[in-house]
Amino acid sequence: MNTNETKIYTADPSALGLFGLAMVTLVASSQKLGLTTGTSFIVPWAIFLGSFAQLFACLKDAQKGNVFGATAFGAYSMFWFSVAMSWMIQNGVFGESMAAAADPKQLGFAFVGYLIFSVIMTIGSMETNKVLFTIFVLIDFLLLGLVMSILGGSHFGHQLAAYSEFAIAMVGFYGVAANVLNATFDRTFLPVGKPFGIFKKAPASVKKAA
Repeated sequence: MNTNETKIYTADPSALGLFGLAMVTLVASSQKLGLTTGTSFIVPWAIFLGSFAQLFACLKDAQKGNVFGATAFGAYSMFWFSVAMSWMIQNGVFGESMAAAADPKQLGFAFVGYLIFSVIMTIGSMETNKVLFTIFVLIDFLLLGLVMSILGGSHFGHQLAAYSEFAIAMVGFYGVAANVLNATFDRTFLPVGKPFGIFKKAPASVKKAA
């Protein structure tokens, strides 16, 4: 009887997913900050980096049984697919009549839904690491700013969204560096911060040992 088992190791996809997030938020924030104009050249980055890179990370995390990672990367990949298509509609890719009938407030309500989701994920991120927690808090502020800007016409909301999105990109790049370099060097080259340890209960065996 052959008792040999073959183990298949899957690399952590977090670095690629975070890179996709960092790239698309960097490009998108440049438009919100007034450094660039229009959305035409943001669309490709939204589709290939914001969407496909995070979708790939989602599928790999799902294979690893990582519910949090699969849900986060999957949901935000679909977010950028939807945002990219919304920009395409506004730019007349699907016809002038569809562009003319677009109601931006519907985007505002979509952002409300994602804000609720993001708050849930922020709570979950407290038991991952502090870099991810920081990214989710910034995503909360980004979505809050978008809701205030679109549904309330708030200039402050627009500014909040712009600077939050740029900050997401910067922290995201740090997360990419930490994931890649820590794994490559097999040591903590760049710290990501320990979980807060508030909600996650220790296994029963650990409690007995203590």
